[in-house]
Amino acid sequence: MSHKNKSIEVVVGVMRNDNNEIFITKRQIDQFMSGYWELPGGKVENKESHSIAIMRELYEETGVTVKNHHLIQTIEHQYPQKTINLSVFSIEKYDGAPLGNEGQEFCWCGIDKLKDYKLLPTMWKIIHRICLPKSYWITPDEHKSDLVINQCKQRLRDGIKIIQLRSKSTLNNTYIEKIFTLCQLNQAKLILNTPNKSFKEACDGWHLTSNELMEIKERPFDEKKLFGASVHNLNEAKHAEDISADYISLSPINETLSHPNTGVLGWENASDIINQCKTPIFLLGGMNKKLMDRALSIGAQGIAGIRGL
Repeated sequence: MSHKNKSIEVVVGVMRNDNNEIFITKRQIDQFMSGYWELPGGKVENKESHSIAIMRELYEETGVTVKNHHLIQTIEHQYPQKTINLSVFSIEKYDGAPLGNEGQEFCWCGIDKLKDYKLLPTMWKIIHRICLPKSYWITPDEHKSDLVINQCKQRLRDGIKIIQLRSKSTLNNTYIEKIFTLCQLNQAKLILNTPNKSFKEACDGWHLTSNELMEIKERPFDEKKLFGASVHNLNEAKHAEDISADYISLSPINETLSHPNTGVLGWENASDIINQCKTPIFLLGGMNKKLMDRALSIGAQGIAGIRGL
């Protein structure tokens, strides 16, 4: 009997220690995708809720007793043999010290070191999700002086963790590398949004315009890099989701100085789109720090902007 395209429900848990390291385990030789590292968890049993499943799996696999947890992400991933419907839980509180109760290798790993491990394909989407901040800054398109460089330095000092380097014209690679180095020195990520992307530039990922997004039918680069996209309606948001974008920028929510006559979505429409998407959504257009709580209250990942952050 063929099991091709069989759908399996799986739960995994993100457990952190006091050093903010994540607990990961290595799949054993007799398991599917043996030798790959993953988050602890396993299959949901018949008539078992996902919440009960993650508590049972972590107890059986690592010996911890989960005290507080919540769902942070769902992922559908298709292997040639099966489709995995993955529910990812953040384990906020647990009793005990996790171990490899089933004989599996395990370790605590800093997020910046995970790239050194052979990870399951789904792990990168989880890593991107749990690393996303509540805001990111977009550079002004004024790259003919040191203005953007100086503003990057200030934003990084202020604690910004993602900078989207945006330009309507192609930028010199040396200029991009200079900003990338600044980001690396400050444990921040650089996302590139420029024309004629080669997907080989020195950065942590790329951001597509809505026009670029709608012209492609699959993710344009591998999961190790962040993939963001600008959208303005539900159809574009769903397309970004279908091709595995890691985050979406939804705009314009409010009127902006740069586009004063552009029709706005408004908060109610933004909320409707967020409720129909699983991918993290940042709100853009007239955003400022005072609107963060409102954005979070309707389910957004956070906010993004040029001037208000």
